[in-house]
Amino acid sequence: MQSIKQSSKPANLSTLTPVFSLLLSATLWGLFWYPLRLLEQAGLSGLWSTLLIYTGTLPLLLYLLRGRYHEFSQAPWLLAGLALASGWCNVAFVLAVLDGNIVRVLLLFYLSPVWATLIGWWFLGEKIHRSTLLVLMVALSGAVIMLWHPQMGMPFKSEAADWLALSSGFSFALTNALVRKAQTTSLQIRTATSWLGVMLVALLLLLVSASPLGQPSLMALLAAPIIGLLGITIMTFSVIYGVSHMPLHRSAIILLFEIIVGAISSQLLTREVISLQEWIGGALVMLAAVLSAKKQTE
Repeated sequence: MQSIKQSSKPANLSTLTPVFSLLLSATLWGLFWYPLRLLEQAGLSGLWSTLLIYTGTLPLLLYLLRGRYHEFSQAPWLLAGLALASGWCNVAFVLAVLDGNIVRVLLLFYLSPVWATLIGWWFLGEKIHRSTLLVLMVALSGAVIMLWHPQMGMPFKSEAADWLALSSGFSFALTNALVRKAQTTSLQIRTATSWLGVMLVALLLLLVSASPLGQPSLMALLAAPIIGLLGITIMTFSVIYGVSHMPLHRSAIILLFEIIVGAISSQLLTREVISLQEWIGGALVMLAAVLSAKKQTE
């Protein structure tokens, strides 16, 4: 703030870089469902795909941890929470996009801006407006419309993929809040913690479910770690950098671009259809997401 006029270009660059970083992450996450379904067709279940994909990040993970192990003692509970939140967020997302309608899953996942607003207020002390209650009502109304199945007699007897998407969205908002809260630790430690959390949650669920590896193709076994080493690395660093350099509610809105990418790609690559009821509910969810950000900036 000392000399804005004299350094306008660097200031603009520093402002736009987090935005472009989040858009890159949103684009890649919006396309991430496709290689996951290819891996499933090649014989890798969702949990095994998740474990092998994130195992591919181990070489970089060990490099990030080099000489930084002492940082775990600086915020042990925050990092433990980050590991669990990130772990469930990613595992639940993978299972949801494999079993559910892509656009529907993404729309339910992106109730996360609403959770982000509440978590940002409660956990990070960010300012919240009185009109937030109205925004929450709009968002939850959209969710109820999407989940409503009149033939079942109740609004909440929905598919498992729906609940996985909802819980993943909440965990995503919580993960981002914990990333910002744990500022005493380095970006490297927060990144490594999030990856370790995914592997831990996936491994625990595999042990609990006693799910065998089966007989996946050799190509799938080789491709999964490569996807992790390249794709997960880029997506994770992009989103962590973005949410670390702007308000939580604003980053959550920018990440809504993932829905657009997911909608276009699913229409081009699948035969999935979204009903009018789901579009109406989804429109309310997105409206609530935009309003939650707008209210935070007024």
